[in-house]
Amino acid sequence: MDKYNYNFTKPKLDIPKSTFQKVFDIVTMIVFAAGIVHLIAVWGQLPDQVPAHYNAAGEVNRWGSKWELIILPIIAAFLAICMTFLEKHPEWHNYMNLNENNIEFQYKNSILLLNVIKNECVLLFVFLSYNITQVALGNAESLGSLFLPIFLVSLFASMAFFIVRSIKHK
Repeated sequence: MDKYNYNFTKPKLDIPKSTFQKVFDIVTMIVFAAGIVHLIAVWGQLPDQVPAHYNAAGEVNRWGSKWELIILPIIAAFLAICMTFLEKHPEWHNYMNLNENNIEFQYKNSILLLNVIKNECVLLFVFLSYNITQVALGNAESLGSLFLPIFLVSLFASMAFFIVRSIKHK
């Protein structure tokens, strides 16, 4: 098949979630729920102003209302819902080397990539929410200078891993 064959219709395949995906989703949901419970538990102790933005070094550079904390779990839930929906439709994803011989592998790879990125993002928002409450309560000073590099490396390493896998399975 020519890689520029635009007449190739991507079929809808029923691909169940792997055990890894199920476990990662469950662990992330538990951590997300715990994050919400934590936020509710400390809400009354939080000052009116909490960290609202951090610079690249992980230091607070803007303070805002504690009500802004509600945005983080909302964004995390929205991302999780949207990305879970996209996981169920790998035929909508873009592929570089898709053909009849590798379609199942490419779909599984793409679904797994979305699953990993989704869960990493939800866990990021839980961590940020927790850290903001810790800074606001005086239990921490910042995110730490390693937060941004660690997050970016893990996110881009995940993407690179799945892209390389996709390229290798022509």
